[in-house]
Amino acid sequence: MTRGVPAPAGDIDEGVAWHYGDPHAEQRLLASGRGVVDLSHFDVVTVSGPDRLTWLHALTTQHLEGLSAGSSSLALILSPHGHVEFELHLVDDGATTWIITQPGTASALVAHLESMKFMTRVEIADRTPDFAVVWEPTMERDLKHPTWIEPADFAGTGRVDAGSDRGGSADKYVPSRPHGFPGREVILPRSDFADRVVREPAGTWAWNAMRVAAAVPRVGQETDHRTLPHEVGWIGPAVHLAKGCYRGQETVARVHNLGRPPRRLALALLDGSDEVLPAHGDPVFFEGADVGWLGSAARHYELGPIATVVVKRSVPENATIMVHHGDAQIAGALEPVVV
Repeated sequence: MTRGVPAPAGDIDEGVAWHYGDPHAEQRLLASGRGVVDLSHFDVVTVSGPDRLTWLHALTTQHLEGLSAGSSSLALILSPHGHVEFELHLVDDGATTWIITQPGTASALVAHLESMKFMTRVEIADRTPDFAVVWEPTMERDLKHPTWIEPADFAGTGRVDAGSDRGGSADKYVPSRPHGFPGREVILPRSDFADRVVREPAGTWAWNAMRVAAAVPRVGQETDHRTLPHEVGWIGPAVHLAKGCYRGQETVARVHNLGRPPRRLALALLDGSDEVLPAHGDPVFFEGADVGWLGSAARHYELGPIATVVVKRSVPENATIMVHHGDAQIAGALEPVVV
């Protein structure tokens, strides 16, 4: 297997290849629709049994009852107060629902799902030891393996049908995305993993730069313990507005119908004169006031240094912000994502 430079210690993607020698060339490879990214550090959970889809439908933000074999969806599990707890990339094969979730979260997710089983006919398992994930820049299904497809909103190919409520449809949150992020996550037996990744490998540096440019949120990066789905553009791709009750649904409906989210996701084009990139959680200032924090930063092959930021709703959409990274202050020009 082609050896790459490992992600830095403490990085959210620690444990897999950060790059293979030329991150910008790897980004161009992904942008051309080729390349394979090792996401084998992501966790894989399965839910089987005849009640799996109706049960997951009731537990999550997404309309899953009619999910057909081979189809995929994006769903969230919220706290009772509507804050995001888990991000689930789901694909059903007709007998089992496969769930890709963030690195290190399978145990907590399985524990939560087990606590919600009651008399439901489902079986839950952590399959991370046996299965691994790769990301590839195509929207086609892999007919031999469970395949999760990026939602059309994130890919830049259309919109997910998410219904509407009294507050309107999901279109009001993200009228347009800065860039598209078309791709798929394929679940492979770990015994087959090495043969797949050796084909035109690209590292998580390139993959993350493409994701950040499209301002696609990721739990643990663009979220904190207070994040509402509305703030980061998950209404629509991950939250169906016309489905039944689920935990946190009252908050989702109240904010959508009666109010506005207190914060919003934006893309920042950073000053490239500083060699150091800011880090996740660095504070963001506007006109001397602390107005938010940085989600993910990346060096993009065309845009240069960029970052996602979560800022107060009151910050002007095209403001110039300052990111404080240690003793450094890095200027950034905002581009609106969630309006």
